[in-house]
Amino acid sequence: MVKSMEITKVSIRERLIADVKVLMNDPTDYDFSPRAEIDGNVLCIKNNGVEDNATSFELNEEMMQIAERDRMVELRIKFNVEGMHGTLIHKTANPRDGPKSKKLAQPGWKTVLPLSL
Repeated sequence: MVKSMEITKVSIRERLIADVKVLMNDPTDYDFSPRAEIDGNVLCIKNNGVEDNATSFELNEEMMQIAERDRMVELRIKFNVEGMHGTLIHKTANPRDGPKSKKLAQPGWKTVLPLSL
């Protein structure tokens, strides 16, 4: 289940894009089904059926015009699980220091949601 959600940034490219940080209770928990709606000029994103963890962001006039035109929002979601192993005291060196190193995988998800106005 979702512990908390936060909209970190909302921007415009071809459509309205919202970056969302989602904190999960357990790494094996896959119960996340986002829904997006606009009430007035406030974008609200919540998990389906759960009102407790909803997050909102106030949109400006240009963002509202794009949202009304497309009636959809693209979500870029980054998942985290906090406190699973306690506090990390001894950190290992960053493995992506070399010139041929690869970037570490980050749990992320992109989706396009319909907006209910």
